[in-house]
Amino acid sequence: MTEHPTSHEGRQPLAARPQERARPRQQEAVPGAAATAAVPAPASAPGAGPGAAEQADGQAAVIRREGDRLRFVGAATRRIARGIDLDEIVLGLCRASVPTFSDAILVYLRDPLPVGDERPVSPFVLRLRRTDRLRLTDEETEVSPEGERLRLPVTDPQAGLLPAADLCEVRPGGALAEVLRGVRPVFGDSAAARVAVPELLGAGRTVPTGHRAILAPLRGRRRVIGAAVFLRGPDRPSFEAGDLLVAAQLATHTALGIDKAVLYGREAYIADELQRTMLPDSLPQPTGVRLASRYLPAAETARVGGDWYDAIPLPGSRVALVVGDVMGHSMTSAAIMGQLRTTAQTLAGLDLPPQEVLHHLDEQAQRLGSDRMATCLYAVYDPVAHRITVANAGHPPPVLLHLGGRAEVLRVPPGAPIGVGGVDFEAVELDAPAGATLLLYTDGLVESRLRDVWTGIEQLRERLAATARLTGPDHSPPLEALCDDVLDMLGPGDRDDDIALLAARFDGIAPSDVAYWFLEPEDAAPGRARRLARRALGRWGLDAVADEVELLVSEVVTNAVRYAERPVTLRLLRTDVLRCEVGDDAPQLPRQRRARETDEGGRGLFLVNRMARRWGATRLSTGKVVWFEMATPS
Repeated sequence: MTEHPTSHEGRQPLAARPQERARPRQQEAVPGAAATAAVPAPASAPGAGPGAAEQADGQAAVIRREGDRLRFVGAATRRIARGIDLDEIVLGLCRASVPTFSDAILVYLRDPLPVGDERPVSPFVLRLRRTDRLRLTDEETEVSPEGERLRLPVTDPQAGLLPAADLCEVRPGGALAEVLRGVRPVFGDSAAARVAVPELLGAGRTVPTGHRAILAPLRGRRRVIGAAVFLRGPDRPSFEAGDLLVAAQLATHTALGIDKAVLYGREAYIADELQRTMLPDSLPQPTGVRLASRYLPAAETARVGGDWYDAIPLPGSRVALVVGDVMGHSMTSAAIMGQLRTTAQTLAGLDLPPQEVLHHLDEQAQRLGSDRMATCLYAVYDPVAHRITVANAGHPPPVLLHLGGRAEVLRVPPGAPIGVGGVDFEAVELDAPAGATLLLYTDGLVESRLRDVWTGIEQLRERLAATARLTGPDHSPPLEALCDDVLDMLGPGDRDDDIALLAARFDGIAPSDVAYWFLEPEDAAPGRARRLARRALGRWGLDAVADEVELLVSEVVTNAVRYAERPVTLRLLRTDVLRCEVGDDAPQLPRQRRARETDEGGRGLFLVNRMARRWGATRLSTGKVVWFEMATPS
C-alpha cells in the first residue's frame, strides 16, 4: 500500500483532499478588505435552491463588513495612541475617521479641561477643538455640484462661517447633557439626538437634510470631557448598529489618550517650572568679570533634568562660578538639584576653599540618599590676583579662550562625582589673564548618542577658537553672541540631555586701581586709615568724595579695632564704583541698630547705611569682611 505524505501537524494526506486542491484561488480583494475576502463563503447544501445561495452570499457580506470594521478600529486606535500631546491625539482621531468612517467630524472638548482628580469648573462649556471633512478637488466640484453638500455643516458655503458654533454651554438637564451623561454614542436621528445635536452645533445650525450623524460622548477616566460628531453624506451608506460600536471605540481611546496627555502636560509644566525657578533669574554684576549664561532643556521625551549654574559674589571682589548636573531625568532630579544649589550657595557664603565646598556637597548628597549622585565644578576667580582656583567632582573640564584666539581645555583633577563618598577633592590654581573667557558647561553640550564626551569637548574647543579668529587677535568675541554660537554646534541628535552654560569674561582689576594696608588694632588705627584713604583718593582724582569716604572708613575701622586681636586689613578698589573693604579676625557680624539719645556710640553703621550706595558684611573662615561702595564722579 502506498503511503501518502502528511503534514507535520498530523493532518490528512494532501492527496486525500482533491476538493481543496481543485478549489480555484479567490481573486485578490480590494485594499482594506484583504482579510475578509479570504474567508470562504459557506457551501450550499446539495439540492439547495437559489434562495440558499443568496443567503450564503449575504452571510459572507456580513462577515466582510465586520472584518473591515475590526481592521479599521485596530488601525484607528493605533493612530490615536501614537499621539503624545492633546493636538496630536485629536488630529489622529480626525485623520483616522475621515474619509474611511465618515465624511466629516467635529471634536468638542471641555473648556477648560480638568486635570486628574481636580473638580471641573462651572458652567459646563464645550469648545470646538477641531473639525475635519472630506475635501473635493475643483474638477470633482464642477462635475458634481451636489458634492458641495459634503462641506458640512455650513449653512451657506459662501459665507465663510465656522462649521459650527465655537462654544457651547451644556445646560443642566438639557437634551445634550442627558446624551453626554449616558456616555454611549447615539444616532443623529434618534429622539435624544434630534434635540442634542442642534444644541451642540449652535443656534440656527443643524445637520443638513439627507446626512447622517453619530453623536459620541468622550468620557475619560472619571468624567465626560467632550463629544465627537461623525457625519456622512447622502451618497454613502447609512450608519448601522455596528458603527455605534466603532464610534464608541474611537471615542473611548481618544478620551483616555486626552486624559493622559493633559496629565503629562501638567507634570511636564510643573517640572519645567520647578527647574527654571531653581535657576538664577539674573546673574550678578561682580567687579572685574562679566557673565553670561544659557539653559536649554532637553528634547520633549526627556525634558526634565538636573543641570544648574550659579555665580556667587564672595568677599574681596571675588566670585564663585558653579555648574553642576544631577544624574537622571525626573522631577526628583530637579528637586535634588535645587537642594544642592542651595547648599552650594550657603557654603560659598562661608568662603570655604573650592575643595571643601565639594566635600560638604558630597556629604549632603549622601544624606539625601544612597543613589543621589551629581557632577559639579566649582571655581573661584580673584580679579585682583588674576588667578582662578578650580575643584572638580567628575564634571567635564572647563575651556579657557585666550584673548589671542587660542582655546585650551584646562587640566583639572577629574575627581569622583558627588554622592560617591569617601573620596578627597583637589583644587588647582591657574592664571586668569585679562580678556580671557572661561566656559563652564554640562555634558549635554558635548555628549550625545552620536559622539562621546571627549570628541564633543574637542569640537567645542575648535568652535571657540574659530569664533575668536573672526573677531581678531586684539578683541574678545561678544559674550552673549559667543554663548549663542556655542549652542549652534548642536545637531539634530544632540538634545538627549539638558544643557547649562556659564561664560565668564575676565576683565580683572589693574594693580594701579588697588590700595591695600595692614592696620594694628590700636586707638590710632582709625586716624591712620583716614589719612591713607584720603591719599589714595587724591592719586585717583576722587577728592570730591574724599570727605564721605574718610568718615565711613573711620567708622568701619573703629568697629573692627574694638573687637580684633590681629592686624586689620583695609583695601580700596577703584572700578566703576569705589569699594572699601575692612577685614578683621572677629567672627561676629555687625548689626545696625537704632541708638538712643543718651548713647555715645552705635551710630556708625547707621551713617554707612545712609551715605553708602551699598554695604554688607560677610563671615570668613578667619573672621569677617565689612564693605561698602560709593558712587564715583562721572
